[in-house]
Amino acid sequence: MELRQLNYFVAVAEELHFGRAAERLHIVQSAVSQQIQRLERELGAELFDRSPRRVRLTGAGERLLPEARAVLAAAERARTSVAATAGLRLGTSTGLGAHLDRVLAAFAERVPDVAVELVSLPAGERLERVAAGRLDAAFVRSAEPPPGVRVLPLWPDPLVAALPAGHPLAARDEIDVAELAGLPLALTPRATNPALVDLVVGACHAAGFEPVPGPAGGSLHDTLAVIGTRPLWTVVYASHARVLHTPRVSYVPFRAPGLALVTGLAVSAARPARHLEELLLACGHHES
Repeated sequence: MELRQLNYFVAVAEELHFGRAAERLHIVQSAVSQQIQRLERELGAELFDRSPRRVRLTGAGERLLPEARAVLAAAERARTSVAATAGLRLGTSTGLGAHLDRVLAAFAERVPDVAVELVSLPAGERLERVAAGRLDAAFVRSAEPPPGVRVLPLWPDPLVAALPAGHPLAARDEIDVAELAGLPLALTPRATNPALVDLVVGACHAAGFEPVPGPAGGSLHDTLAVIGTRPLWTVVYASHARVLHTPRVSYVPFRAPGLALVTGLAVSAARPARHLEELLLACGHHES
């Protein structure tokens, strides 16, 4: 006995018409008839009294109907219980720092039974996976979403300057971008993070200078290691700087209005993400 057969049986029992039941189930009538016949053979009893003019339940069919409904309801509850505790697939990247810790802690408080799978990918791949349903949501910054994806703004992410700890500017509480004109700038290639590169280079131009290119490529940790030994600078998200342990590098905020990119949550525009409401509440939870 299959759930499909019970589902077909209930549809025919409620419609008392094989054709209408088939329309309700969005299948051909012959498939309904075939499965009902198989069910009758398995049970060893006729479930319907079929006549040219009407269809009605037999005594066996009347006894089976409430049991079939109960089985289908139990199966639906089982599916719902599994879906309710299904994990959250969340796209992320380096640079979220303290934000990610805060969001995950707040999310766990709201839905402790839901596991979070973190998937670190370039921004373009994160957006593609959200569009394809392979990620439930993804953190992005100033990214242009593809069709079928919308980005919900979450918070501004200020940037700080990363400088050698022994540099005179490293002792300052805050600096202007113009004060960095004499130092080479080590930035990720623009293809990797166009929004960040355009923001920083644009700020240098607005301050009246063309940044001197520093070493490019490699990971952020590689860049910071080099900055610890040479007079260079780069930018790091303030939230990330708080969790980085680099004793030979200092992080100095920019004087207001400073530099910042907005972090958003990319979600499917057509399919609500699993646990989206709880995730957004967690994103909005700020430490006092």
